[in-house]
Amino acid sequence: MAERDIITMSQKEMKRLHVIHKVGEGLLTEKQAAEIISLSERQIRRIVKRIRDEGDKGIRHRSRGKESNRRLPKKLVERVTRLYQERYQGFGPTLKDKWGQVFTLDISSFPINLLIVE
Repeated sequence: MAERDIITMSQKEMKRLHVIHKVGEGLLTEKQAAEIISLSERQIRRIVKRIRDEGDKGIRHRSRGKESNRRLPKKLVERVTRLYQERYQGFGPTLKDKWGQVFTLDISSFPINLLIVE
């Protein structure tokens, strides 16, 4: 008996896969599929080829499971979390202002509130 893989995909990807299968079966044209899932005909051709080459898992977004390029360095996250726990435990929303005065870190876009919650 052949093994089956479990593929995790969103509702949007499931809809795309369904439509792309119809294109493969000849029930829809590439133009009709492009209109249904709001892509260009060229993108439809690329997706059809990818599914033909890779199977159903070819519909998944390529970035799934990869770390973000915008992710903060792990050492910095650990430092901020440790400093908060040691010195600034009582601070609320004013913490960013206080840290802007104390540290040379550019924390204007730093997600301190998210780190504190963890």
